[in-house]
Amino acid sequence: MTLHIIEPSATTNEDVGGAPDARTVEQRLAAGFILLDKPAGPTSHQIAAWARDLFGLERLGHGGTLDPFATGVLPLMAGKAMKLTKKILNHKKSYICVFRFAEEVDEAQLAEAMRQLTGRVYNVPPEVSAVKVQVRTRKIFKFDQLERSGNDMIARVHCEAGTYIRTMARDLGLLLNMKVQLKELRRDSSGVFDLDDCVTLQELADAVWLWKECDKPEALLRIIHPIEKLMLDLPSATVKDSAAAALAHGAPLLRPGLVSIASGVKAGKEIYVQSLKSEAVGVVCLTSDTDDIVSMKEGEIARPSMVLMDGDVYPRRWKSPE
Repeated sequence: MTLHIIEPSATTNEDVGGAPDARTVEQRLAAGFILLDKPAGPTSHQIAAWARDLFGLERLGHGGTLDPFATGVLPLMAGKAMKLTKKILNHKKSYICVFRFAEEVDEAQLAEAMRQLTGRVYNVPPEVSAVKVQVRTRKIFKFDQLERSGNDMIARVHCEAGTYIRTMARDLGLLLNMKVQLKELRRDSSGVFDLDDCVTLQELADAVWLWKECDKPEALLRIIHPIEKLMLDLPSATVKDSAAAALAHGAPLLRPGLVSIASGVKAGKEIYVQSLKSEAVGVVCLTSDTDDIVSMKEGEIARPSMVLMDGDVYPRRWKSPE
């Protein structure tokens, strides 16, 4: 996405704030996330509880439930990053699946059944799921066969968030007039994150031990990502220190505080706001189109919908009412 550069000469106070990658482990735990390669066996909730106890945190959540038998990308959210759990849950997902057919299946019939399960389809949660069973639809972007061996098929599914692959196995069986089991399931991507970004439970435990027992945080600093990396796929705006301070206290974003802003975003849409040091300030709802904002000289351009920066990071530049 292209940017409108409003004030290229804007500078920041180097004595306050700081680059996200320079944060300590404690600071990252206050606003950060971990990408875990979940093993088969425990529930997503159990994994999150184990990590919470490992760090000694009061709260730590996960972004996107995987069934106990399933493996793969599981984001763990700490501190202020938990505010963004809903955003993570809405990420597009992709899965590697192993389906087992009860009997031999004709290749042409299988291809047609998979075609019928691509696009906007009904995807009713299975009875074993934790959510209310109700009729709903989900979009399947791709449903590709990767390999066949006997009555087993390895396939990749690219889908909208909230898709139940167990339901796809059941529906595939209905279309083929035979029972189809989902034997294995591995989430290989969630939004912009994939398995290459993930660590195992053992790697996480080892990194925490090095941090706590040996005062060596380097491994953990590679594992706990600053909250800013969750915003990589959002249109963004960069603001001056004074505007960052005002937004951190819940004030609207005013045109003079703007340094740059994404082009082509309409009023009513949300954009991510960062400081000149690339720190997360928050998410705002635009009151004007970003293409119109360029010609404005003053006035309100957005209102905060989520504040992520602490109010004491940048000094206040306004006077409190007497």
